[in-house]
Amino acid sequence: MAVSEAELASLAAEVGGALRRKGWMLATAESCTGGWIAQVATAIAGSSQWFERGFVTYSNAAKQEMLGVREETLQQHGAVSEATVREMAAGALAASRAQVAVAVSGIAGPGGGTAEKPVGTVWIAWAESAGVGVDIVATRYHFLGDRQVIRAQTVQQALKGLLGRVAESH
Repeated sequence: MAVSEAELASLAAEVGGALRRKGWMLATAESCTGGWIAQVATAIAGSSQWFERGFVTYSNAAKQEMLGVREETLQQHGAVSEATVREMAAGALAASRAQVAVAVSGIAGPGGGTAEKPVGTVWIAWAESAGVGVDIVATRYHFLGDRQVIRAQTVQQALKGLLGRVAESH
C-alpha cells in the first residue's frame, strides 16, 4: 500500500497538534526508517514546540551506545524484536527531555529476511513517561511492498500510534 508524503505530513501535523495541546515533547528512535519519522515531524512549521530530538540508530552499536539497548537483548532477540524496540523507546525517553517516544526496527528489504522474520517485519514501540516509570506498548507489523513502501508504511503506523497514544493519555 503506497503512502503519500501528503498523508504523512498531515499525520505529523495532527501528532504535533496533540502534543502541543498537552505541552509534551516527542523523541524518536529509528532504525529501518533512518530518521524519516523525525524528518516528517520537523518539516512541520513550529515543530520545535513539540519535537525534542531524534536518534538514528541503524547499527547495533548505535542502539547500545545512544539508547542503552543491552547487548544481551540484541544477542537473544535480534535488532528486529519486541525486546529491542522496547529498550530503544525507553532509552529515547531516558536520553531526552521528551514525555513520549516512538521506536522502530524492521527489515525493509529487499534482503535480510528470514523464515522467522521475513522482509516487511517491523516492530514499533511507543513509550510514555508515567509518573516514576515508563509505560511502553509494542506491536509487530508485517508490511508488504518494496523497501520504500515498507519504510513509508512504518512511518505512517508510527505516527498513527503516536496520535492514538497522545489522545488516550490524561
